[in-house]
Amino acid sequence: MDFPRILISALRGGAGKTIVSIGITAAWKEAGRHVTPFKKGPDYIDAGWLSLAAGRPCYNLDTFLIKTPHIFQSFLSHSTKDGISVIEGNRGLYDGIDIHGSTSSAELAKLLKTPVVLCIDCTKSTRTMAAAVLGCLNFDPDVAIKGVILNRVAGPRHENVLRKNIEQYCNIPVLGAIPKLDWEKFPERHLGLVPTPEHGCAMDAIHDASKIAARYLDLKALTEISVNAGPLAAPEAAQGKIRHENRTQYPRRSGISASLPPVPLIGIIKDSAFQFYYPENIEALHAAGAETMMVSPFATDVIPQVDALYIGGGFPETHAQELADNITFRRQLKDLAEKGLPIYAECGGLMYLGEELVLDEGTFPMAGVLPVVFGFSKKPQGHGYTVVSVEHENPYYKVGSEIKGHEFHYSKVLEWRGTDKDLAFGMKRGSGFLNKRDGVCYKNVLATYTHIHALGTPLWAEAMVRNAISYKKQKK
Repeated sequence: MDFPRILISALRGGAGKTIVSIGITAAWKEAGRHVTPFKKGPDYIDAGWLSLAAGRPCYNLDTFLIKTPHIFQSFLSHSTKDGISVIEGNRGLYDGIDIHGSTSSAELAKLLKTPVVLCIDCTKSTRTMAAAVLGCLNFDPDVAIKGVILNRVAGPRHENVLRKNIEQYCNIPVLGAIPKLDWEKFPERHLGLVPTPEHGCAMDAIHDASKIAARYLDLKALTEISVNAGPLAAPEAAQGKIRHENRTQYPRRSGISASLPPVPLIGIIKDSAFQFYYPENIEALHAAGAETMMVSPFATDVIPQVDALYIGGGFPETHAQELADNITFRRQLKDLAEKGLPIYAECGGLMYLGEELVLDEGTFPMAGVLPVVFGFSKKPQGHGYTVVSVEHENPYYKVGSEIKGHEFHYSKVLEWRGTDKDLAFGMKRGSGFLNKRDGVCYKNVLATYTHIHALGTPLWAEAMVRNAISYKKQKK
C-alpha cells in the first residue's frame, strides 16, 4: 500500500519540531489537502495541537505502549492514499529507552518506511550543524533522512553558511529556514506547549504557524518527499481485520437486538481540566459495545444517568477553585462511587477523586472518593514510561497481568489513609502513586497515575464495558 507520509524529527527535544509539524499540517490543510496527523511518543498536548491543525483526530504511534501489528493497523486504517500522513517524532531522532534505540523515532521511521525531515535548532552554530546532520545520516543508514529544516536562524548570512555546509557535506537538501521568531502564541507549561483547551486563541496560533510554514518552508519539496515515500507492506499479523478502526457508526440503544447485551452509556469527563484522552481509547469503548457522552463539572452540576465514568488526565490544579465550587457534582460523584458506579481514572482524574488539592493559593476540596490528599512539587514526581504488575484484585485487570503505560505528574501524595492492599499495582518501572505502588482501588473505582493506551491494553475497554453492563443491570 502506497500512502504519502513524512516524519518530522530533530536532534533533541525543544528544537521546534512541534510548531514546524503544526505549521506544515495547517498549511497543507489550508491548501486543500487531507492531512492525517500522528504522534510518536506518550503525548496528549502535541497531539491536541496537531489534531486542531488537521481538523481530525491525531493518533498515537508509540512502540513502547503499542505492539508492532497494532502500530501498522492504526497507521494503515487512518492514512489515505490521496492525503498525506504527518508523523511528529519525539525527542531526538535516535533517542530510545536503551542502547539499541528501542522505541525511538528512528525505529518507527524504519518500521513504517517513512522519510524523515530533521528540524534543527541553529542557534549560535554554523558548520557544526553539518557535522551533526552527517552524524545522523551515518549513524543508521537505514533511516531515510531526506532533508533538513533550519530553525532559529539569525539572518541571511547565517542561513547561507548553514545551507552551503549542509548541502556540501551531507548531500541532502535544506527545505527551509525559519528565522528567530517571537512565538508568544505558543506559550509553554512544564515540558511542552499549553494545551489547546486552555489556549484562548488556539486557531489564531495555528493560522500563524501555517503562514510561517508557507513563507519559509519549501512545501512543494516536502510534498514530493512524502509522495515518494514508496509502498508500505504490513506484516502478516497486521493484515487481518482492524479491531479498533475509526468507525462512523456505533451501537445505538434502539438498534440493539434483545438477545444481545444491553448497550451501556459511559460518561467521559472532558473539559479544560480533564483533557488527556487518546482517541483510540474512546473508539475502543465504542468497538467494545458502549455509547459514550461527554460530561463536565464546568457545564453542569448533575451527573447524567451513566453506567460508568472515565476520568482522564489533565490539569485539575489550574482549575481547582472551579472544581471545588461545584459542590453538587462532587457530592454526587462520591455518592455514585459508594453505590458501585464503575469509575476508571488516570492522573488528573485520580487527583479529583481525592479529598483535597493543596496548592500555594490554598486548599481545595475535591470529590472525596479516595482517602488521599495531594500536593504539588516544582519538579516532576513521575515522568516516563511505566510497567506495572497487577498484584491485587480489582474490577479491571486480572491478577498476574502486566500493563505498559506512562506517567507525567508534578503532584504528590501528602496524606494517604489507605493500605498497600488498596493499591492494586506494583511498579516494575516508574514512580507510581506511593512506595513504588499504584492503582488505588475502592469498590468499582480504580484510579492510577499510569496512563494506558487501548491498543496496547485491549482488555481495558472490555473491562470498562463489562463493568458498565453489570452496573446497568443492577440498577433495574
